[in-house]
Amino acid sequence: MYSCRYVTSDLASDIIVSVGELKFYLHKFPLLWKSVLMQKLVQKAAEDGAEDITLPDIPGGAGAFEVCAKFSYGMMVILNAYNVAAVRCAAEYLEMTEDVEQGNLVFKIEVFLTSSILRSWKDSIIVLQSSQSLLPWSEDLKIIGRCLDSIASKTSVDPSNVHWSYTHNRKLALHDRIVEVGLRSHEGVEPVPKDWWVEDVSELEIGLFKRLITAVKSKGRMDGSVIAEALKTYAIRWLPDTIEDMVSEDHVSRNKALLETILALLPSGSGCTCAFLLKLLHISILVRADEDIREDLMSRVSMKLDEASVNDLLIPSRCPESHESTVYDVELVQSILRRFIAMQTVNQGVDIVEKGAGLIGEGIGHRSLLSVAKLIDGYLAKVAHDQNLTLFSFIDLALMVPESARLTHDGLYMAVDTFLKVHPNMAKAERKRLCELVDVKKLTEEASMHAAQNDKLPLRLVVQVLFFEQVRAVQSLKAARSDTSQSVTNTTDEEPERTSSLRHQLSKMILNEGDAGIQISAKLLRKNSRSHSGAQLLPSRSRRIFSKIWNVGKKKSSVTSGSSQSPTSMVVGETKSSGSSSRHRRHSIS
Repeated sequence: MYSCRYVTSDLASDIIVSVGELKFYLHKFPLLWKSVLMQKLVQKAAEDGAEDITLPDIPGGAGAFEVCAKFSYGMMVILNAYNVAAVRCAAEYLEMTEDVEQGNLVFKIEVFLTSSILRSWKDSIIVLQSSQSLLPWSEDLKIIGRCLDSIASKTSVDPSNVHWSYTHNRKLALHDRIVEVGLRSHEGVEPVPKDWWVEDVSELEIGLFKRLITAVKSKGRMDGSVIAEALKTYAIRWLPDTIEDMVSEDHVSRNKALLETILALLPSGSGCTCAFLLKLLHISILVRADEDIREDLMSRVSMKLDEASVNDLLIPSRCPESHESTVYDVELVQSILRRFIAMQTVNQGVDIVEKGAGLIGEGIGHRSLLSVAKLIDGYLAKVAHDQNLTLFSFIDLALMVPESARLTHDGLYMAVDTFLKVHPNMAKAERKRLCELVDVKKLTEEASMHAAQNDKLPLRLVVQVLFFEQVRAVQSLKAARSDTSQSVTNTTDEEPERTSSLRHQLSKMILNEGDAGIQISAKLLRKNSRSHSGAQLLPSRSRRIFSKIWNVGKKKSSVTSGSSQSPTSMVVGETKSSGSSSRHRRHSIS
């Protein structure tokens, strides 16, 4: 079924031009004056005795031909960003050039493109989008290339000189915003962000978007972080929101191609955030991207792991439907961390895994290690809630962090505590192995107080915690006494001896967990108090737990030192003194 178009003119129709489903009833003379192709086709039709001329492959279709026909009749035509590319290609197809008549349609459209369209930000994008359906004509006529160059040039303009309209609807947090403070074109006008252009270009088809970003990068004036923001915006615009759509057979090929394009355009260095890279890594796993793509992403993530947050690392497991699978992909995090540690080892020139004592440098590399250690401890605390997480996986990930990178074990302790809560049926040996991860010397006072009252911990660890609480108390007392009057000469002179005695006693501490209970060397808890002030060295909570442990040990074990006394005996009471004043009494703290 054809639709018909007629031109109101004094000239009667003597030719029918068929374009698609439209028939144009025209007079041949106006067309012959403007189009070389129509001259050839009319001559051929006359030779064949036909009245119909068919244009099956004219770019732009019937709409573009209608504009060309109106121009041939001298009628006013309207050109805009939406139809100019199609009309330009149709005019080229019809050969409406200067060879036929001066000021022909091709010439006029070129003037319009140069003087208006390519000077406009949004018009250039509209023309570029419309050119996709006009290939190869739009490519051969350099419409696409000129639009890309125009758009790329405008993205490189100083934001303070951007006075045209653009789309910027993203609601970014303050720390995510890429804005140059003070870039204001007029008083009271919102500053123009450096990434002002990324939303408009995110509407482009993937092939055109790739060419545009390549053109922007080739100019060498765009910051890598802005390029990364453009890629992130494009990914959000075109990648599905749900995992089901991401992996569906109808979309997985397109999503995979889109991912590969984005990865090919990623800026090197510090342009991309670790959070964005981790999201791409998750997508690459979902769409089953090639192994080299996943390897490249993991390498990129490992180089910026210290910038990640715990939530960034919470990537769902590859087989979430399995009852034995963990909720989150712990193996992936282990692989990333392993790469990070290896990279730090190479950069610092030392084996940071083996070097457990002391700090490893004070530079950027060490700061990164500290950040990653804190990150992994936080991650362990999160994944410890998973009942399917094995003890081996938990311990393996915890031990991958160099000992020197953990300035405090509070985060690791909280992760261990969570694991114990979620896995209450652990064997005694497993519980002991898990708790050996925690170094009680690196617990803060708050964490120590929590651990001392934690009934899920092995008694061995509780005693160690109480022991180091006492050590802290001794150190605090020593620091306080160092500021006292020098008139107390005897007391001051005895501090080194007391500290040495304490260390000697602590070295003899024997903690044996088993059916026989806990045995503590008698010399450790020896009553040797000087005054009531000594009772403050051990908090009442700790004294009660020590007393409880001591009593249990006495009931269950027959092997005790004859000189040992209950820890409670060190709390109240004074040492016997023969002829010495209370001023020269001293405590033996154990």
